[in-house]
Amino acid sequence: MNEHFRCNIRAWLAPVAVRSAVASMAGFVIFCLLGAASLAHEVRPSYLELREIQSGEFSVLFKTPMLGELRLALTPEFSGRTEALTPIATRAAGDAAVQTWRLRALDPLRGQMVGIAGLNGTMTDALVRIEFIDGTAWVQRLTPQQPAASVPQRQSGWVVANVYFKLGVEHILTGADHLLFVLALLIIVRGTWPLVKTITAFTVAHSITLALATLGFVDVPSKPVEATIALSIAFVAAEIVYAYRGRQGFIQRAPWIVAFAFGLLHGLGFAGALREVGLPSEHIPTALLFFNLGVEIGQLLFVAAMLSIVWVFRSQLTALPRWTRLLPPYAIGSVAMVWVVQRVAAF
Repeated sequence: MNEHFRCNIRAWLAPVAVRSAVASMAGFVIFCLLGAASLAHEVRPSYLELREIQSGEFSVLFKTPMLGELRLALTPEFSGRTEALTPIATRAAGDAAVQTWRLRALDPLRGQMVGIAGLNGTMTDALVRIEFIDGTAWVQRLTPQQPAASVPQRQSGWVVANVYFKLGVEHILTGADHLLFVLALLIIVRGTWPLVKTITAFTVAHSITLALATLGFVDVPSKPVEATIALSIAFVAAEIVYAYRGRQGFIQRAPWIVAFAFGLLHGLGFAGALREVGLPSEHIPTALLFFNLGVEIGQLLFVAAMLSIVWVFRSQLTALPRWTRLLPPYAIGSVAMVWVVQRVAAF
């Protein structure tokens, strides 16, 4: 990295007004997307899981998003012959409908096309996971453009890596709480090197707990974790306000320590999402590694997008009134506290 490039980076990050205004813009964009997501539930993914309990017989779990009181009109379909062994039981689980039943595959599932009828008319994806009695598993992500896929005789590690990498990127880029936390760090941490250390500490921390929780070494209930994650965002937002009022908080003195501590919590949140999907038994290290890489790449893309906004609009935004720098922390903190109340109420 040459001196000219380092100077440019410092110039992008230095003006507090620029960084505050950019953070405000980015924060309000995220809040708008979050509000839109609460109205358009079908952007959330569906999940189809088949577990072979004895030769040719599978327990089926199909989870689909709800639109108000109605579930999306999605149905699993197979190119080969199957028959239902039990009626379909449907129950509500939060903002999703969960259907369970048992079926027999009259033709072997390996080699069949498995798809989701109706997926091409939605805005949602679907993750399909089939676990066979011999311990092998097949995982595939279906989209409206590709609503069906062929079950191979055996899934290669590269296919697993590709699927879980995309899941990791998608999870971080659609996780408004994780993005708001990173956004708050970008606002409060000043200077290139402190920012690099802080983001690295956050990355290392959530990588540790993601691995430990996914592999079963740590087991923490998800609801308290999610509530504490929201509280961590509110804490950083409050620290930003204190900093703007001339009070030096703990984050300013040791931002990487705070990022590491809260990163451990965020890693547990990532692990909860990964546990819902599950890991293919024969490719656990590959799936875990590439899911985590996807999360990191998505996080870096978000940071790069924020810094790019600083660079593009740096001259226009420096003229904004000083009071506008309080908009981001108050907006972020308000949303975070709403999440705290919602998540605590869900205990």
